[in-house]
Amino acid sequence: MNRVTRSMEARSAAAAAAVERRRMALPSGVWGVVIFIATEATLFGTMIGSYFYLRFHNAQWPPAGIEHPKVALPLALTGALVATSIPMFLASARSRAGRAGPTIVLLLVALAAQAGYLAFQIHLFADDLDKFSPKATAYGSIYFTLLATHHFHVLIGILLDVWVIARLTGGLTNYRVITVRVVAFYWYFVSALAIAVVLTQLSPSL
Repeated sequence: MNRVTRSMEARSAAAAAAVERRRMALPSGVWGVVIFIATEATLFGTMIGSYFYLRFHNAQWPPAGIEHPKVALPLALTGALVATSIPMFLASARSRAGRAGPTIVLLLVALAAQAGYLAFQIHLFADDLDKFSPKATAYGSIYFTLLATHHFHVLIGILLDVWVIARLTGGLTNYRVITVRVVAFYWYFVSALAIAVVLTQLSPSL
């Protein structure tokens, strides 16, 4: 086997694609993001558990004076975010095939939808802050903590998209192929997380 096909020295699209064809196991970078995802899933599991603990120990949830959350727009936004897993998956596949151009285009498509999602969510978050405070009730505290933490993870994903797109303008290498794959895995997690968060957020109205 040629040395370049089993090392990080694959510095062209063709060599990077050859590495992927002969790869026998997940790269270390993917295992790294899987471990990171496990820790973040634990964090969100704790927060969601806290939300329902507080809910079932309060007679009225949300408290008097706070409207039940609207359902339609958050669900639509979550659906749009989850749908970006498709271009992320395709971008990962195109990068492994050694095709930098289509990879960048697919990442840009995903990035546009993800940025739109975050912009709308920030608007909704600010609107909620005008209606009730995170300091006044347990509901407000866990509600805003959960949403803010999720939005921060979306922002991290957007920054990762921008970074990897900038790197790909210099061409594909084995390292960059793995990077696209890692970022795609991160977005799969964020999409799954968005479903859990929105169902928790909207649970009083469902």
